[in-house]
Amino acid sequence: MGTSTGFKDTPRVVVPFRDAAIRVSDYDEIHTEGLVDQLRNQGGRCMDCGVPFCQSERVVPSTISFRERNDLVYRGRWRDALERLHQTNNFPEFTGRTCPAPCEGACVLGIIEPAVTIKNIKNAIVDRGFAEGWIKAAPPLVRSRYKVPLLDLGQQVSRQRPAQSRRTSGHSL
Repeated sequence: MGTSTGFKDTPRVVVPFRDAAIRVSDYDEIHTEGLVDQLRNQGGRCMDCGVPFCQSERVVPSTISFRERNDLVYRGRWRDALERLHQTNNFPEFTGRTCPAPCEGACVLGIIEPAVTIKNIKNAIVDRGFAEGWIKAAPPLVRSRYKVPLLDLGQQVSRQRPAQSRRTSGHSL
């Protein structure tokens, strides 16, 4: 994972917010764009923890491999990081923005140093995916005659994933 001393050699650098006076006049992203080298270095801060609390089922809703994604970003393998992200999350483009990032609070490094910037890295992976054209709509090739009702979907990713699989199977929602 990253480098063995990345968490010692590289300080935490969070992608800053845009100026509030400018943000109130538009609906653009609230953060400035993170620099690629800065985000790569942040990915290198992720340690190979014996017990990675950031991935605990009590912290995140599914078995998400933050450490693997962070390592892929550190190595410059952004597309692989995006594919790994999509294995556990069908909608990272909005769940990454709305998530309060309890994984960062559970980061083992956070006990002695500022935690790894997991949320910034995740959002940067998605932003890069759109910029490079790696994320595209995937409508079903054939639509079925079935309609599937979804009740109280809310922001629960656990319900969105089955909905997306029904949609890609051709069923209307």
